[in-house]
Amino acid sequence: MDALESLVTAEFKDALFMDEDEELPFESPFFELGLTSLRLTEIKERLETLLGGEIDTNALFNSPTVAQLLIHLTSDVLPDLFAGT
Repeated sequence: MDALESLVTAEFKDALFMDEDEELPFESPFFELGLTSLRLTEIKERLETLLGGEIDTNALFNSPTVAQLLIHLTSDVLPDLFAGT
């Protein structure tokens, strides 16, 4: 889970032009962080490539925080990797 969290955090920080040492607010909605629909779609596509799985676009808009996205990734996108965790 730590590796997944690090990967997702790095992608969001990059999209938000944040420094590595800045803390990403996991509970803040994407749009409050300053992301646009287009930028969020770009993050989604990049994560799909990196993870080798499809992320439901609705999950980004129905669960619009990094914390909720991580739950979606572990339970719906990569369930075989996180079964029993």
